[in-house]
Amino acid sequence: MSTEAHRSGNASDWLTVVQRWARNPQIEGCLTIAWGKKRGKWDKAVKESGEHAVAEQAASGLRETLSKAVEYLVAAEGALRDMTGEGQGNATAAKTVYVTLSGLPLTITLAWPFHPSTSGADFWVLHGDVEVAGAEGRHAPVSVNLSATVREVMPSLEPKDALGPVVNALRKEVDSRQIELVKSGKLVPVNFSSRHYDFKRGQWVFGKASDETIATFLERKIFWQTRLVGGDVWLGDGTDAQYLRTTTDHLAGVANGLAGRGLIRLERWYATALPALMARAAEFKAAAETALAELEKKHAFERG
Repeated sequence: MSTEAHRSGNASDWLTVVQRWARNPQIEGCLTIAWGKKRGKWDKAVKESGEHAVAEQAASGLRETLSKAVEYLVAAEGALRDMTGEGQGNATAAKTVYVTLSGLPLTITLAWPFHPSTSGADFWVLHGDVEVAGAEGRHAPVSVNLSATVREVMPSLEPKDALGPVVNALRKEVDSRQIELVKSGKLVPVNFSSRHYDFKRGQWVFGKASDETIATFLERKIFWQTRLVGGDVWLGDGTDAQYLRTTTDHLAGVANGLAGRGLIRLERWYATALPALMARAAEFKAAAETALAELEKKHAFERG
């Protein structure tokens, strides 16, 4: 086993090491050969010493230990898939609250996988639902239409590669008030096109945030995630960094400033909201209500 994995106790480290170990035919062969050569001698020694019962007890303990290890690793793998939005059937981000720059907390459910358009058009489709977290059914059923141009720059259409850009495209549409969030709404087509990608620089473009904007964003993210889901809040989310056009390291640097102000406690990439931050509930709620009101006003005007 890896010394680093053993010291850290991190599930992802253990999982990576064991998966690499299990895939290595040389290691597997060594184990098989060693067992094959030693088995007869082991059995003979046990019988001759009259310690067969002790050996059975030891083997039982080993089986139990291995069983628990496998259960742990399976659980760890599931947790890692949840963090990346991967899984079978419907992949939901319900455990993650995605805050917009305007201050709206959203939960986003996506029905993977992408599929070719049934209308014959040259694009791929992914259905989903965008909901205002804690707003009693205010949502928008969406159809994300991925253009052929953008498809060419995507490594794949799997959640591990597409989740972040799709979530950020939806956040951007909410920021620009293109999606109406109501209690019962029609399916909204969302064009996931080249306007979200800078071909010259080879990167996604959803907006550029200043450090002040990032600090406000992180305050809202930590507040809403804590209030609606609970637990510590992971700040190393590449989806957020992409949305703000920055890096996860820079997010951590800004978060250190929040910790210095006594708003959060930081441990590695995780933030724990402190009372000073949670006491500002009225401020964060007001920002969300204002953003929702502005969005509704825009769509009411368009309806005449």
